[in-house]
Amino acid sequence: MVEVPESEMEFRFYRSGGPGGQNVNKVATAVQLRFDAAGSPSLRDDVRARLMRLAGSRLTTEGVIVISAVRFRTQERNRQDAIERLRGLLERAAAAPAKRVPTRPTRASRERRLEAKSRRAGVKSGRGKPGTE
Repeated sequence: MVEVPESEMEFRFYRSGGPGGQNVNKVATAVQLRFDAAGSPSLRDDVRARLMRLAGSRLTTEGVIVISAVRFRTQERNRQDAIERLRGLLERAAAAPAKRVPTRPTRASRERRLEAKSRRAGVKSGRGKPGTE
């Protein structure tokens, strides 16, 4: 498990769109969490590479991950939501992918494959006009 201190996270608050009446127009409840993945001293290189690949469109060209949270009506709940989503990304990046063990097809499976291929070839060769072979 990778732990990133909140001091490495930057929060920006802005007004949410959508329905909500006067509250939406007056209170900056939406949260934008910015985390500099490329420059973070808390991440190992392998975790950083996986995190940046997993971030996808949330990653800027400078290597900053941007997560916007607008699900809740309070600033604090949106802030916690953004942190949880970053933690989820970090957990997925911290799990090293399982090594693939190469296997070889069995003799019986090779024979089944070749039999199916020759059966299919027979079907296709029988499709021409009668008398042209």
